Amino acid sequence: MHLILTGATGLVGSAVLHHILSLPPTSAAAQQLSRLTILGRRAEIPLLSHPDRPTANTQTKIAVVPHADFNSYSTEVLSKLKDAGDGDGKVGVVWALGCSSQDVKEEKLYDEITRIYPLKAAEAFSTSLGAQQVNFVYVSGEGATTTPGMFTMMFGRVKGQTERELLELMSREPYSTALRVYSARPAAVDGGKQAAINDEAARRNYRQSVAFKATEKLLLPLLRAGLMKCFHSPTQELGRVLTELAMGNGEKLSGKGVEGEGRTISNAGIRER
Repeated sequence: MHLILTGATGLVGSAVLHHILSLPPTSAAAQQLSRLTILGRRAEIPLLSHPDRPTANTQTKIAVVPHADFNSYSTEVLSKLKDAGDGDGKVGVVWALGCSSQDVKEEKLYDEITRIYPLKAAEAFSTSLGAQQVNFVYVSGEGATTTPGMFTMMFGRVKGQTERELLELMSREPYSTALRVYSARPAAVDGGKQAAINDEAARRNYRQSVAFKATEKLLLPLLRAGLMKCFHSPTQELGRVLTELAMGNGEKLSGKGVEGEGRTISNAGIRER
């Protein structure tokens, strides 16, 4: 199958890429995942050239497709994504592109990046790639809610609205034929045990965010000590779960931490998988 990844220069996207690069070539996952296409504004993906990057997976072919405007998809870009498929009729997407609400204060811009971009992608990918099934995994976050109150913070409200609108999109024609949506809600994402991800060069932009600096200095030491496991998102587990959701059967989830019609999984649920 073919997997499309966005946000590969960020912490969560790097976790997914790291997991895919780590797959043993004889594993079922590596054999199934014939192609990975990284869609992003930059042609350079730091993790791919990092000296400590994993090199186990020799089965999955990796291509980088530069894309400047995530509000729209040209025929040329869609053709590259479509041509990257291997003919099995199945495409997985991990939408890890995003930004911190601490760094983007203007709600209109935050809404565009957080909500509009993934909705436009889900619409385009589910109707224009010729796929029989598109598993679209949206990286949301703990604190997101589809029923916001007057005190709900901007990130929780916008991410929750995105989750809700993706679910609605999945039930509407022409998208419902192929589209299968999951929303994953990681919490404090921690790349401390994966050198290539934790390195400054591998995530140079993310490390500048106020949210990351505060989390790294104050919260992560406590979480690494085993306190509040449900708020800790180690990248090695997160990357695996997001990849498995994108490569899975597209059916509803069940078990701990699952809500939203079986399509939303909390960090507690991610840690259990």
